Amino acid sequence: MITVKQTESYLKNKIGEDTDDIKKVWETFKIFCKEPVEGEEDKEILFQCGVYDFTGEELFHLDFVRQFTVYEEDEYSRMEQLHCEFLFRPTDELSKLETEEWSMDYDEVDDFFNHIEDLQEFKIPSNLKPIKLEIYQEEV
Repeated sequence: MITVKQTESYLKNKIGEDTDDIKKVWETFKIFCKEPVEGEEDKEILFQCGVYDFTGEELFHLDFVRQFTVYEEDEYSRMEQLHCEFLFRPTDELSKLETEEWSMDYDEVDDFFNHIEDLQEFKIPSNLKPIKLEIYQEEV
């Protein structure tokens, strides 16, 4: 079983380098979200998108996130998020898209995944070529 510290490199290895195939990354991300991580009690998965200037430049972000609650010696320590984030130049069509969807709102993770795949916020950017994919983990 992998640990929270290992998840970023584990997912990068599963996805591979320099991919712009959003559907392939999504399928790999879904499989990864079903894999156990040491100490994980609940699956916390987030899908979010919108135009933001986090990088100093307005870009459209399509972000698949797995969130981990980290405990040390049975005490809450922190939360970490592992992101698979695609960046796009914001077009008129993409600029209209914005959402934040959490898996905790669903009884089954597959219901969550099916819901995401039905959203225009997923469908529209999935058929476009992103500028790049960034996979990174951060404490939140």
